[in-house]
Amino acid sequence: MNTVEMAYECACFKKSEYEAKKAFDNQQDAYNYANVLAELMNEEFCSTHQFVSQKTEDDNFIIGVFDNPNAGSCGTGSSDSSCDSGSCGC
Repeated sequence: MNTVEMAYECACFKKSEYEAKKAFDNQQDAYNYANVLAELMNEEFCSTHQFVSQKTEDDNFIIGVFDNPNAGSCGTGSSDSSCDSGSCGC
């Protein structure tokens, strides 16, 4: 059994439909899901954070969450109005 797990649940993640931890029968499915999930979150969320999938020592995957150096305070420059009001959890 292989898992994909969020390292940190930001406000955008908590509001999303995604699960914080998901199990897969094989490593390839977990790998594919982790990469697709990180890409979707980078495209869909407010841009305050960047998401990167990383393989762990035990051959599972974690989605790392990092501050986006290209975003100002609370996703400045984003077209997401929730960031303009600060409601994205920053």
